[in-house]
Amino acid sequence: MNQHYVYITASRRNGTLYIGKAADLVQRIWQHKEHAVKGFTKRYKVTILVHYEVFDSHEAALRHEKQLKEWKRKWKLELIEKHNPDWNDLYDEITK
Repeated sequence: MNQHYVYITASRRNGTLYIGKAADLVQRIWQHKEHAVKGFTKRYKVTILVHYEVFDSHEAALRHEKQLKEWKRKWKLELIEKHNPDWNDLYDEITK
């Protein structure tokens, strides 16, 4: 069974947010950190992993990603604060 992830990266506390999904979270966040992929996260330096959730299927992750993208910014900030009140970079946590 493959796991799938929905994640939120930030440029800084209360900064620019990016919501994405990935089958390999470590590799995807590394790509953001190394600016390996052109686009939004490279342009706005959105490299701090502040939240992630695990799903059992690609479909469930895709549904949740779309749902989060529709949320108001306030709700996204509240979600991050609930699970990561100090806005720590969770990259070290996922690479252990």
